[in-house]
Amino acid sequence: MAPVTAGKKKHTKSIHEPRPLKRKREDEDLDSLNQRVQDINVKEIEYETFASLPLSQPTADGLHASHFKTLTDIQKKAIPLTLKGTDILGAAKTGSGKTLAFLIPVLENLYRRRWTELDGLGALILSPTRELAIQIFEVLRKIGRYHTFSAGLVIGGKSLQEERERLGRMNILVCTPGRMLQHMDQTAAFETDTLQMLVLDEADRIMDMGFQSTVDAIVEHLPKERQTLLFSATQTKKVSDLARLSLRDPEYVSVHEAASSATPSTLQQNYIVTPLPDKLDTLWSFLRSNLKSKILVFMSSGKQVRFVYEAFRHMQPGIPLLHLHGRQKQTARLDITTKFSVTKNSCLFATDVVARGLDFPAVDWVIQLDCPEDAETYIHRVGRTARYERNGRAVLFLDPSEEEGMLKRLQEKKVTVEKINVRQKKQQSIKNQLQNMCFKDPELKYLGQKAFVSYVRSVHVQKDKDVFKLNELPLEEFSASLGLPGAPKIKFLKGDNAKSLKNAPRQALQALSSSEGEDSNREAKAKKNNTKTKYDRMFERRNQDVFADHYAKLVEDEKDDRIDDTGDLDEENGFLSVKRRLSDVSIISGEDNNDLGPKISDDKRDGQNLTKATLAIDSKRKAKLVNSKKALLKLKPKGKKLVFDESGNPQEIYELESESQFQAHGPADSQKAKFLAAEQERLQNADVADKQAAKAKRKEKREKRNAAVRGEPDGEARVVLIPTHEGGDEEDAFGEGGASADELESAREIEREHEREREREREPAKMKRRKKWFEDGPGDETASKRRAQDMMQEPETAEELEAMAAGLLG
Repeated sequence: MAPVTAGKKKHTKSIHEPRPLKRKREDEDLDSLNQRVQDINVKEIEYETFASLPLSQPTADGLHASHFKTLTDIQKKAIPLTLKGTDILGAAKTGSGKTLAFLIPVLENLYRRRWTELDGLGALILSPTRELAIQIFEVLRKIGRYHTFSAGLVIGGKSLQEERERLGRMNILVCTPGRMLQHMDQTAAFETDTLQMLVLDEADRIMDMGFQSTVDAIVEHLPKERQTLLFSATQTKKVSDLARLSLRDPEYVSVHEAASSATPSTLQQNYIVTPLPDKLDTLWSFLRSNLKSKILVFMSSGKQVRFVYEAFRHMQPGIPLLHLHGRQKQTARLDITTKFSVTKNSCLFATDVVARGLDFPAVDWVIQLDCPEDAETYIHRVGRTARYERNGRAVLFLDPSEEEGMLKRLQEKKVTVEKINVRQKKQQSIKNQLQNMCFKDPELKYLGQKAFVSYVRSVHVQKDKDVFKLNELPLEEFSASLGLPGAPKIKFLKGDNAKSLKNAPRQALQALSSSEGEDSNREAKAKKNNTKTKYDRMFERRNQDVFADHYAKLVEDEKDDRIDDTGDLDEENGFLSVKRRLSDVSIISGEDNNDLGPKISDDKRDGQNLTKATLAIDSKRKAKLVNSKKALLKLKPKGKKLVFDESGNPQEIYELESESQFQAHGPADSQKAKFLAAEQERLQNADVADKQAAKAKRKEKREKRNAAVRGEPDGEARVVLIPTHEGGDEEDAFGEGGASADELESAREIEREHEREREREREPAKMKRRKKWFEDGPGDETASKRRAQDMMQEPETAEELEAMAAGLLG
């Protein structure tokens, strides 16, 4: 809630006036203003401008600063009566200036009563929606900028505690009914005993069933002696409603009773007859043809708004998209209304939350995708365009079942609409794209299901059954147009007696079925057999080429299963009916045959060479067993565990023999002993081979190390070894010519070096301690002893003292 404290406009005459003289002059101006208000003659004088009305100087300055000069029709008739304190029922076309017709009297009446902040609440303005309340508050701030009143905005979505702190200081409150009643019940410092004026904008909406109990509770808190103003484009005239508000001799002010229509003359109104499944196609085609326009699209529920917005946003029609509904937070709703007001080319999907009173500048088109609940709602919707004598166009989408009834209701309200047709050349279909998106995006599919249910519910709850005929709507086709695989189940519809049938006794069901006759039973059975599941409906989709990869593979696999032995595709039952083939069936026991189908003849039980067989499924029990994975495992051939040899050929890891083949090899004990002996011999041979390989590896390592010691490259290493065999000399061991003495000495030296390295490796490593700075090395023992002896001798002369110091310093 933001208070408004208008700044005082100080006139040059009264700057240096003494306070008593200034107060006397203000009293004289106020008396003169009251006298001019009392002299108003509504029947004889017709006011054309705001300057001709008896208004206070702060109000006149605020109107001039806001560029309001000329009075509209509703303002000419309503403002003079309200200034004199008369209760008003004001009805005027949308965009005719009803807001100023009640804001100016509010400011003037409080000004003439010298209302201050200490006097408390003086005027209460009720609005059905938050957006309209915000708009009224902004207009009040503009024209009341030079007054000293404090004004507040009380709507939902804001901090209740902050509003409580300021509520007691407010003179004018603009609020929604629910939030106002909450403060009346919970805020102790809020008092309404001093209220002077009560204003209901869009009174017919506030007085309907949605706000009836809330408004009754608010009126009970208000004083009986007050001035009440009711304004709307379609005003209520019920005596009961007026009695509830305690109106005193109200004046009915209307400016379109004698007019040919309740809508502006600058508004071009048309309607098109489009079946329910084609509505989104038509809307998409319309948006693609009007990318440089400002469009407002009305729908019946917030879930529809969200689904259409998300779907169209993914498909990118080429125009900025916005969406607004009552489930959004207040900050988001305010941002969206602001964006749509300032943009030139955009499309806003909205519910009836923006249908009343909101002033969006320069709206080119108003599209009513869903039929309005009554003619009054239609008038308010189309009133968002063609405001203040500007041009505008409105299009109403009607299902063939809604055409006759809705046109009749509009004619009763003097609203004439012309029928137009859609150009088929520009008509585009988006059903396939919606199906693809809903299949790939589960969240969008969920939104589509909620949108379908909310639309059906909105039609179901309508009172006018001559217009809304739910039984005549093609709901199955409508769900397909949203991209859904099937129509979601509607639990609130009458005739959905699945639960009652489930809980009914069997005897009662049998008696009921027998009384209906054989013909009805046959029809019911045929209908039941033709019932399609949601997966069947998925296979009916025409755009199979846009499926996801995993689903396309699934389709190909199913298609392969439907190819029979001759290689022809079974087209008799279409793509939906997929025959179940049980191929490569192994030997089946008699018990399995009894459960899963007829027994297979003995001539086909040849073991592994059984051909393809199709089991007949003639009962629900067998069909259920065939659908079970556990039951199908009995019919499928068992897998084999294979290993691959060095050549890459597969072979079974376990090869089982029959009993006769096993007995042919001898007794079991002898076969066991023979097997153990063979395995032991195999292990010994493997052990010998492993030792030879280890010896060769060590020899190769030693040769590389000898070559490294001599500094020779690996490829040119010369092996020189000392012979160790007996009975031969060294020269014979090196070949035919022997070796020289130098070579022998070098070999012995290498061998001794290797022996020392092996000894060092066998000794444990000794930890080396780091030498301190004051310790001497192992070679400096004599020097350290000498320095110690020198230090033991006492110096006798100065030269000796210097020598000792030099020795200590190193």
